[in-house]
Amino acid sequence: MDLSLYFNPIIPEELDFFTANEANNLIGNHLLMYTEGRFPSLEKVKLVLVGVPEEKNAHNNMGCSEAPDKVRKQLYQLYKHPEMPPIADLGNFKIGKTANDTYIALENIVSYFIENDIIPIIIGGSQDITYANYLAYEHLQRVINIVSIDARFDIGNETLPFKSNSYLHKIILRQPNFLFNYSNIGYQTYFVDKEDIELMDKLYFDACRLGEAQEDLIDCEPLIRNADVLTLDMSAIRFSDSPGCKHASPNGFNGKEICQLSRYAGVNHKLSSFGIYEYNPTYDIADQSAKLIAQIIWYFIDGFIIRQKDAPDIIKNNFFKYFVSLHDNAYEIIFYKSKISGLWWMEIPSENKNPAYSRHYIVPCSLKDYETACRNEIPERWFQTLKKIKPI
Repeated sequence: MDLSLYFNPIIPEELDFFTANEANNLIGNHLLMYTEGRFPSLEKVKLVLVGVPEEKNAHNNMGCSEAPDKVRKQLYQLYKHPEMPPIADLGNFKIGKTANDTYIALENIVSYFIENDIIPIIIGGSQDITYANYLAYEHLQRVINIVSIDARFDIGNETLPFKSNSYLHKIILRQPNFLFNYSNIGYQTYFVDKEDIELMDKLYFDACRLGEAQEDLIDCEPLIRNADVLTLDMSAIRFSDSPGCKHASPNGFNGKEICQLSRYAGVNHKLSSFGIYEYNPTYDIADQSAKLIAQIIWYFIDGFIIRQKDAPDIIKNNFFKYFVSLHDNAYEIIFYKSKISGLWWMEIPSENKNPAYSRHYIVPCSLKDYETACRNEIPERWFQTLKKIKPI
């Protein structure tokens, strides 16, 4: 596949970035960059930056297509990690005549990256691009989990035009369906219809309110550790920390919290694509949002560097194994604790395991879930997954 056909090259001069001897360790000096006539080799690359300036289906957010180069300018000026892996910046994706043309082309390119064990970091653009990201996994016939950090669910309605604030219904209704689980982190109740909350419950999806997430951010880590795709809507961050989003509000995650969540995503060895959407430079003040997104990406890389392939489905002998019987032996839950990282998982029982769900029988959890089981209570996370795999 000639990848260069899908991208417009970077013009460093337009980003006001120049190599300086005293700042040789800046990220911009160490990226493998697609510039005019020079497409980088991806042979050893594990992460690629992909700008997707698509906004045709943006919900009331025209101007978000200008985001990628604004973010690049800030990212290039950050200092690199001492052990930074080879990272390529492939420039901006060539947008189709219609949004659907863009989705189809992006599906092909993202599926190529995933097949070749390369993680695309997508800088949108509007969040409907998440739909194209999902199509890449459908193309590969992989059943996946999507985690969205968003103030809203973006479920939408099939009777209304497809927009960035309604992309999820398009994924849910596709057949055959390759979405195993969807989780929202940071929704704000006054932005969400009660019917959508009920639908999330009926579909056994996970939803974590902003207040719950901020009370103890570590409780979000198992949700993120279960993700194949992480999609971030910048409206999930409060206006004072990120003014460059038309849908931002006074409440939301702060900059430190969103960077911590991004680092959790980087550590997750299961996660294979990451998208950041809805940033609009038109509304940015002193490039604060662009700077924050650059730091979000920096923390994702920071987490990626320390990834440990220590999930129990990979190396079982690196784990402590705990058996907990509940309700007079009506249920038995097997917990795993990594000897390497100290992280926890729990196993979903099934007599006849569906090969399509093979990656979903071991569920990330926390010490709190184990302690809940020890009190003879069924952890909600375990029961929700059991109902999806084996309807009760």
